[in-house]
Amino acid sequence: MSKNKSIFSNFKSTLRSGVRSEFLESALDDAFMYNYYYERIVNLALSCFEWEGFPDTVDTRYLEYQLFFNPEVVFFKEDVIGDYLVLKCAMNGELDVYGYPTGWTAIGENGYSKELKSNECVIIYNDLLHSSCLNACRIYATRLASLDRTIDINLQAQRTPILIACDENDKLTMTNLYKQYAGGEPVIYGYKALRPDSIRVLKTDAPFLCDKLNDMKSVLWNELLTYLGISNVNIIKKERLVSDEVLRNQGGTVFSRYSRLETRQIACDQINKMFGLNVSVKYRENIDKDVNNLASDFAVRKDDEEGETNE
Repeated sequence: MSKNKSIFSNFKSTLRSGVRSEFLESALDDAFMYNYYYERIVNLALSCFEWEGFPDTVDTRYLEYQLFFNPEVVFFKEDVIGDYLVLKCAMNGELDVYGYPTGWTAIGENGYSKELKSNECVIIYNDLLHSSCLNACRIYATRLASLDRTIDINLQAQRTPILIACDENDKLTMTNLYKQYAGGEPVIYGYKALRPDSIRVLKTDAPFLCDKLNDMKSVLWNELLTYLGISNVNIIKKERLVSDEVLRNQGGTVFSRYSRLETRQIACDQINKMFGLNVSVKYRENIDKDVNNLASDFAVRKDDEEGETNE
């Protein structure tokens, strides 16, 4: 994604500066993991709403893409070509008594621009606060990536739970010996010049935390889904889940989607009134059907677990 290329922009200068390759590899892993979650989250955010009734000249994917990065887009009719368009925009002109701009400038990706008065266009806002989802999703991507990298480190610590302290002169020898150890050699041979008294092996005894970190990641992922208004169930809970409990847990999820859905529905009403169209928008999810499926799935799963425990 072009807007995310800046993540890797500083690595070329890092290479030229001669920084250790281990640090660079770790930094690249962190960046790749962040980018992985960032793109997943953006895809989720762009898929939440389903638009109907727009003319073919309106790209609804582009509409949602711009609303992810910007607080608003503008819908208008291009008089020259006679087509309806949805483009990113910038405020233009004075403010009215409620603080809304009296004019806007539509901006195309190819350099196109057009100045519009407020009675010639409709502004589609992302949410009631007139903000984008970008900052929040960056925070979630950062935290999820950090948890995943921590899991990797903790898992690696289970494979290499020792530290070897030795003289600088013995470092290469110890490196080769450890490669044999890590490779599962049945017998490791040492030279006569090897000085065992100059070597210390320290056990790190790193605790296994991957299961707890995965639980934290699940909680954070569900928090993200709630923020986007996507149904989710707290799968970490040990007790049996029933339909009523799942429905209650969805209260925050449903209310999270209202802000973004309402501004889009208001824009649809204004578009239909101003241009005589029949545009509508809805959230893609059938909440009742999905919740019932989730509740049934978890109820069956808990019954199976209880049956295995009794046996």
